[in-house]
Amino acid sequence: MSTPSSACETCPVHTEMARLGAVTTGVDAEVALAGNPNTGKSTLFNAVTGLRQHTGNWPGKTVTRAEGAFQFGSRRYKLVDLPGTYSLLSASQDEEVARNFLLFGRPDCTIVVMDASAVERNLYLALQVLEITDRVVVAVNLMDEAARRGIEVDVRSLSRDLGVPVVPIVARTGENVMALLTAVADVASGETRTTPLRSTGTPEFERAVQELLPLIDAVAPGLPNARWVAIRLLDGDAAVEAALTSGELASLVARQQQPDRRFSDRIALQGAQ
Repeated sequence: MSTPSSACETCPVHTEMARLGAVTTGVDAEVALAGNPNTGKSTLFNAVTGLRQHTGNWPGKTVTRAEGAFQFGSRRYKLVDLPGTYSLLSASQDEEVARNFLLFGRPDCTIVVMDASAVERNLYLALQVLEITDRVVVAVNLMDEAARRGIEVDVRSLSRDLGVPVVPIVARTGENVMALLTAVADVASGETRTTPLRSTGTPEFERAVQELLPLIDAVAPGLPNARWVAIRLLDGDAAVEAALTSGELASLVARQQQPDRRFSDRIALQGAQ
């Protein structure tokens, strides 16, 4: 079943989708779901949203996107399942989509899903996400599989070291998912203040970043995460430089922050997989 995203709120299809909880307009907060492939990210997405899902492609991309809605407490949330990726350095379309949404879509909270049996490998992406947003909750999934392999994860120490809430879960069975959603709600509302672990450069590097920031603002006023853009420029990222000077970056930010344009014109309603 599919329907134009511009369907009026009184039409029968829109009414039925609203009854199922699948309408993702008018939400109180937006949550992004990020993680490496095979960490159980989609399983968590399905567990949280159930039938309340849309699928389609990101505008201008062949990368599949899923979004859904869920109610927690008195607030309604939209959950955006980003493509599984190992990095945000944009070596592929999937990475570009995930990076752009986190950088410029500015979700109210980002859940980074880790595999409990491969935390060290998953930290690479998590640390990159922490560089660009304060509002992060880490979900350490597959705790049951890790236990079967004799692997223990000290989530308290991990939370202390990363500076954000870390919640152990088993998405397949729903174990501790409610605790995860509580942490997400508190971070999204600002009730929980995080202190994300971030790397700092040499004094010379930091001075160079500070010198670039007003120049970037002159080209793209109010650009979110301008520090990240400055660092990419210092790293010699030709693609970011071209996007900034051509105005493409400013246009991208505008697209990411317009919900009506962020999603494709036609969406499919599907059940949990």
